[in-house]
Amino acid sequence: MNRKIALQLSGVERRYGQGDTVLSILKGADFSMRSGEIVALVAPSGTGKSTLLHIAGLLEKPDAGEVIINGESCGHLSDDRRTAIRRSEIGFVYQFHHLLPEFSALENIMMPQLISGLPRKEARDRASQLLDYMRIGHRGDHRPAELSGGEQQRVAIARAVANAPMVLLADEPTGNLDPETAHYVFDALEALVRQSGLAALIATHNHELAARMDRRVTLGDGLIQEM
Repeated sequence: MNRKIALQLSGVERRYGQGDTVLSILKGADFSMRSGEIVALVAPSGTGKSTLLHIAGLLEKPDAGEVIINGESCGHLSDDRRTAIRRSEIGFVYQFHHLLPEFSALENIMMPQLISGLPRKEARDRASQLLDYMRIGHRGDHRPAELSGGEQQRVAIARAVANAPMVLLADEPTGNLDPETAHYVFDALEALVRQSGLAALIATHNHELAARMDRRVTLGDGLIQEM
């Protein structure tokens, strides 16, 4: 089956100034990922993992090179268009869940859908389906503080895919969890990726989880390298 390229980075460069010194983080990085594929990003701290994820997610602009999401070149787009692509085509999951504490699990998943203009009933129905899929449908009325760490992360994953994005970017999504819970959360994430056909790039220090993904890449000398 010929799966389409969901995310492509071509010749991406990113530099930061520190006084009179220029620090080059990415030096012409190339990378592509197809729909339905899970790729592990395994690299030491300080090598540019977060920078790479921010650029891939259109949160930062590269100094050179191109980012292509679902076939659309994003380098010269307006801020409004970049925001629209982030909202509809990209989902984010972080090490900390960042759920809104005053809202229930169900309402947290509804939020991005309502912002995108989906009618409230449709947003509620999809949020409920995602909670069931993540095996925590019975926890929909609970606020984040009433959920376990694994439950919080599963709600965060469900929220990230609520608008049916093409690309999921995750930065240490199981980093705060014990090994058993981490595997359980990854099982749910993997099943969601396979079922929905989105492409997932997951930064992790957990080599056991990385070994379960389709490919592993790392960062070295400002380039993305296959492991």
